[in-house]
Amino acid sequence: MPIDPGLLRAQCAKTLDRTDFTALGAKYEGKVRDCYIQGGRRVIVVTDRISAFDRVLGTIPFKGQVLNQIAAFWFEKTRAIAPNHVIAVPDPNVTIGRECRGLPLEFVVRGYLTGVTDTSIWTAYARGDRVYCGHRLPERLRKHERLPRPLLTPTTKAEHGAHDELISRDAAIEQGLASAELYERAETMVLRLFAEGQQWAEKQGLILVDTKYELGLDPAGVLTVIDEIHTPDSSRYWYLDTYERAMADGADPKAMDKEFVRRWYAEQGYKGEGTAPPLTDAVRCEAAQRYIETYERITGLAFVPDTEPPLQRIRRNLGLS
Repeated sequence: MPIDPGLLRAQCAKTLDRTDFTALGAKYEGKVRDCYIQGGRRVIVVTDRISAFDRVLGTIPFKGQVLNQIAAFWFEKTRAIAPNHVIAVPDPNVTIGRECRGLPLEFVVRGYLTGVTDTSIWTAYARGDRVYCGHRLPERLRKHERLPRPLLTPTTKAEHGAHDELISRDAAIEQGLASAELYERAETMVLRLFAEGQQWAEKQGLILVDTKYELGLDPAGVLTVIDEIHTPDSSRYWYLDTYERAMADGADPKAMDKEFVRRWYAEQGYKGEGTAPPLTDAVRCEAAQRYIETYERITGLAFVPDTEPPLQRIRRNLGLS
């Protein structure tokens, strides 16, 4: 059910922007997650920061709670398909996982010819490219059309503040980012996860359009899913019941993920270069509604926001107070 707009507006001033829990171990700050590493485990605090175009652009009310709980749902649901790092979820914004050695690739799986960034598969296709990350694409495809089969189109993992780079399977192996055997195991794993995600999303009235997976090797060398899975940050979702009409009208399918924010920036003429326009509270609240609706659609549960000051609550739930 829709969340109270007044609650969202009030929460705009109380979002979780950053953390500093030195007792948890060495800190690594990603675009959205603050990670603390100590004693073979990783404490992941999912903030309300939003990133697009490889940049942090502001915060969205309750976003961290939504992302963390959607990831927990999917990790549990796909446990039989792929091992994952989760040990516990002690707080709406926190996951504790086994520390793994992350692979230096992001495993992006695409099911549709879409996207608005300069590196998207649609942008490449529209300028005439017919080979994308080593995959040959057929002629006469339309924007937002389903691809003949899902494609793994990996990227390198850039340093904080830099841009990820598209790469092909052969180039990744040649550059030593993964062995051929490890790459093939990873490809099999992520394509199975994507198929499971698409099937469940369809049952919930959604289309899982594309997503990215991060993988690592646990202390025993087992290939393991880490970070997040099938969240609105790592994935693009469309409404199933409006897709065919949008295609017939030549319109963009109605989205339920942070593509809304990307498109808003694109309308302002911003695609990742220079100074980003500040997010308005109206855009922040609309994005929050979409994140929350995605949670409810995917899980079938009502989202119950925790409005307690997040730093105070996290300290208590992690035994730091």
